[in-house]
Amino acid sequence: MHTLVKSMQRGFFMGKRQLERIMTALILAGAFYVGRLGAQMMEMHERITQAVSGEVKEYRIVVDAGHGGFDSGKVGIGNILEKEINLAIARKVQENLEAAGIEVVMTRESDQGLYDENEENKKQQDMKKRCEMINESGADLAVSIHQNSYTEEYVCGPQVFYYESSVEGKKLAEAVQSSLNDLLEVDRPRKVKGNTSYYLLKRSSGTLVIVECGFLTNPEEAQKLQTKEYQEKVAAAVSEGIRTYLNAQ
Repeated sequence: MHTLVKSMQRGFFMGKRQLERIMTALILAGAFYVGRLGAQMMEMHERITQAVSGEVKEYRIVVDAGHGGFDSGKVGIGNILEKEINLAIARKVQENLEAAGIEVVMTRESDQGLYDENEENKKQQDMKKRCEMINESGADLAVSIHQNSYTEEYVCGPQVFYYESSVEGKKLAEAVQSSLNDLLEVDRPRKVKGNTSYYLLKRSSGTLVIVECGFLTNPEEAQKLQTKEYQEKVAAAVSEGIRTYLNAQ
């Protein structure tokens, strides 16, 4: 009988200890949950406060469709005109960015250059006006859409250029280049390239990159660049690269 009582006492104390452990675990879990919930509530409150006070960052981006009007840009295989493909892709980039709540300023929205018809040097005036638009827009960055060409038909693939001494330009270029290489599934990915001779890169005061979306002298790439589906893929990649850059700011 005495042995039975002692056994029951041991069982009682063991049960008590297990209960204490369970209760302790529940208290700790509750504290963790409350702490996490509190942190989430604080984060939500901060976001609401920012929204109400207007502190949420609003971005403005210039999208430049290269060439236009009398200036066709490069003429590719099958007499493909660069200016037309540039505008088609630029419009799709505009749509994507605006859908993400980003304000977009277009340098042109039709087959018209930025020059006066009676101007003697239309190309020079066009380039000067593009730079003026970019510099006076107050934009966070600018992206100029172009197509490439080369003497050898096998050369292909998108490539992004930035002003050589621009730290932010290089960051933006790398973000866009990476997105293009990934989304377009480029077999031989190109790297970004610094430049000091391109007019827009030299004369623009802010962060700007030139995106050469592909080669109009490569038969396969030229054919793809004429299709709506591929143009949308290119635009999606450019837009994604821009957002990646902005999110890192």
